[in-house]
Amino acid sequence: MSTARTPLLVVGDALLDHDLCGRAERLAPDAPVPVVHGARRSSRPGGAALAACLAASDGRPVTLVTALGDDEASATLRALLAGRVELVEVPLDGELSSKTRVLAGDRPLLRLDDGEGRAREAAGAAVAAVAGAEAVLVADYGRGTADVLREGLARAAARVPVVWDPHVRGAPPVPGVRLATPSAQEARALAQRLGEEARPGDEGGLRTAARDARALVRAWQAQAVSVTLGERGALLSYGETPLLVPTPAAASGDPCGAGDRYAAAAAGLLADGAFTEAAVQAAVHAATRYVAEGGARALAEAEPPPEERPADGDATDDARRTAARVRAAGGTVVAAGGCFDLLHAGHVALLQAARRAGDCLVVCINSDASVRRRKGEGRPLVPAADRVRVLRALECVDAVAVFDEDTPERVLGELRPHIWAKGGDYARTRLPEQPLVESWGGQVLLLPYLDGRSTTGLARRAAQVPAPTAGPTR
Repeated sequence: MSTARTPLLVVGDALLDHDLCGRAERLAPDAPVPVVHGARRSSRPGGAALAACLAASDGRPVTLVTALGDDEASATLRALLAGRVELVEVPLDGELSSKTRVLAGDRPLLRLDDGEGRAREAAGAAVAAVAGAEAVLVADYGRGTADVLREGLARAAARVPVVWDPHVRGAPPVPGVRLATPSAQEARALAQRLGEEARPGDEGGLRTAARDARALVRAWQAQAVSVTLGERGALLSYGETPLLVPTPAAASGDPCGAGDRYAAAAAGLLADGAFTEAAVQAAVHAATRYVAEGGARALAEAEPPPEERPADGDATDDARRTAARVRAAGGTVVAAGGCFDLLHAGHVALLQAARRAGDCLVVCINSDASVRRRKGEGRPLVPAADRVRVLRALECVDAVAVFDEDTPERVLGELRPHIWAKGGDYARTRLPEQPLVESWGGQVLLLPYLDGRSTTGLARRAAQVPAPTAGPTR
């Protein structure tokens, strides 16, 4: 049975984004600029509209309050949003802002900006939407939508979770927001306005981010500020000692929209009642996975909402989809395999190292019957459904596949990973699946294994521990 998610109201400035993506293999003869061949044009929601679509992809009802007009860009965006989110419009003066990126592969070469439209006034339907919201994400891109609804947003912050993603061109968050989510660059610029200067030797470092966050918490009267640090994660501050939340793994790819993915994930979790620390940790993981899976350009292939994912004991379809999405976005799929019965530190070290080798990690585990054939009666100690659930809880694991055979060739043939990772204890052994992995250009990679850690050893020691003396029952 699926769990209902709290509806989220997204308030902010929608943009229309275009990408011209092609190949750049030479420079122009008349100027030292790349020549882009075979450019393909695509359009997608941007700004607050992207944040709203990402929140909706998490499986929750989303209403977007934004400024749109009668211009062509506004009409295009309305069509892109149809069926994704409920739209409540406020009047727009001028043309909707749009940006066009020219890319060679995943590398931006040039950006062209058009349209400087701004929200004119708060329409009645928008005011009512804010007044009735159960949770709010403000995606401020400095074009006035949050400004015209500021009074209602201030009242909302006093009664429901409000996450505010600020912009250097916008006004400060209203007092009492649950979480503000500036990037490190934005936090530095906003703190400088308050007179908070960076100290020599730490420009752009963690100490500067911590001081900026502390200053912004106090100036904005926010409950918390999290400064996003790109591939380093996020720094969460309540005004005193900050908490560093690192990324689960390095993710290479197009980071456009990662801040929106982060803010949307955090807002949704806070709406559902999560603690701020838990929401920030999950949001860092969501943003990392978003970049690894292709970023904004993969939005049409977004992850299915949680209620549509396979049950914990039958996760292989989810693993196939994850591998296909990452491969289609040009990322590196890593797979690792084993029984993973009684997960221990050796397993975790191996999986963390495997995840750092690529853009997603799929763990292939033996089914209960397969473990029993390999290890004997009495194994596994932990059934497959529980092993899947425990592995999925690790931040370094993106998906889990279960196979019933003695060796994983069939599931590897379906996943076709770029890297098949195994522990270094196989260094003098040719794995039976190695020819298969190499047949599609894949690589078998051995990773260091922590000595002295084994499921068999843990089970043997646990069996030697005397049972506790029975006490009175209650």
